[in-house]
Amino acid sequence: MGTWLRSNATLVLVIGDALMLGVVTVVGFASHGTVLEAGSRMLTTFIPLAFSWFLISPFLGLYRDYSCSDYRQLWRVLLAGIYASPLAAWLRGVLLNTPILPVFVLVLGAVSILGLMIWRVVFILIYKRKPE
Repeated sequence: MGTWLRSNATLVLVIGDALMLGVVTVVGFASHGTVLEAGSRMLTTFIPLAFSWFLISPFLGLYRDYSCSDYRQLWRVLLAGIYASPLAAWLRGVLLNTPILPVFVLVLGAVSILGLMIWRVVFILIYKRKPE
């Protein structure tokens, strides 16, 4: 697994990031007790969040070898989340034609960053394991 993971690290990171953003979206709706009736409305949060993340994260080196294998590079996740969250909230506001609440931007950013940090730590732990 170690060799396969190292040669496909970018793909695994992209898929893992997308899955974690999906989890963050579901957790957000669940925290409001609306996950069961939200249906496709969840896409109005997930799509802007994923778009913003994948627009910004490559520019901060989040898919390069040096950042995906070193705990000291996790600050890049934090910075990408700080930049991506306001953009995602703005895009969501445009899609829904609703005002953007500052507290939503803060919570979206905090929960997204936390989820992505957890995922990236797990990835680094697996990535750094010695090959069998």
